[in-house]
Amino acid sequence: MPYFLMLLMLVIASPVESMNREQVVLLHGLARTSLSMEDLATILAREGYQVWNIDYPSRKYPIPELAKIVREEVSLKTAGAESIHFITHSLGGIVLRYLQKHDPLPNIGRVVMLSPPNQGSEVVDVLRDTWPFEFINGPAGRQLGTDAKSTPRSLGRVNFETGVITGDRSINWINSLIIPGDDDGKVSVERARVEGMVDFHVVHVSHPFIMKDKNVIANCLHFLREGRFDTDLPERPPP
Repeated sequence: MPYFLMLLMLVIASPVESMNREQVVLLHGLARTSLSMEDLATILAREGYQVWNIDYPSRKYPIPELAKIVREEVSLKTAGAESIHFITHSLGGIVLRYLQKHDPLPNIGRVVMLSPPNQGSEVVDVLRDTWPFEFINGPAGRQLGTDAKSTPRSLGRVNFETGVITGDRSINWINSLIIPGDDDGKVSVERARVEGMVDFHVVHVSHPFIMKDKNVIANCLHFLREGRFDTDLPERPPP
């Protein structure tokens, strides 16, 4: 076969091959960037997934506006995909829940939420009206309280295949004095739960670092493949 024809076939085949791979969208947490999810993105790509590690301006807009931004970005990047999986951290999970309630993606696959404030956080109840909190966390942060009018509490049960991993280790003792029960420094273990989830797993990891934990990464992969977590997985990512 002539060399130029071989090159042409490669160029034509590459987009099709890419779209046939399973798609995974990563959504970072509040006041973070896509860099915080880069370790996870690298391992997912190594395992054969097409990965979209999305940046969104988490400190700039309230949750409804963030959901619109994410919806447009996901639709653009994953156009034609049969199924789209998600792995989210913290606020990213609430943005996805809001999106799926108000403008749902029809082809959503499995979802792993890491340390999500699914029932809000007492830290927000106490600190949201202070200047430092608002400066650091923006309007979306103020919507993450535990009262009935908070955005997470208004979203109801999830209607997509969801597993939640949360931590019970805190490196923020001030926040932990505010939060009742076990917590990860931002969210209590109990408030990470959401009605409709299919699995729940607690790890001894703090909120800011859960997405980098080796056991967590291994369980993210396991859930995408099997639809459940495996508490017996070794604490290391796949080779």
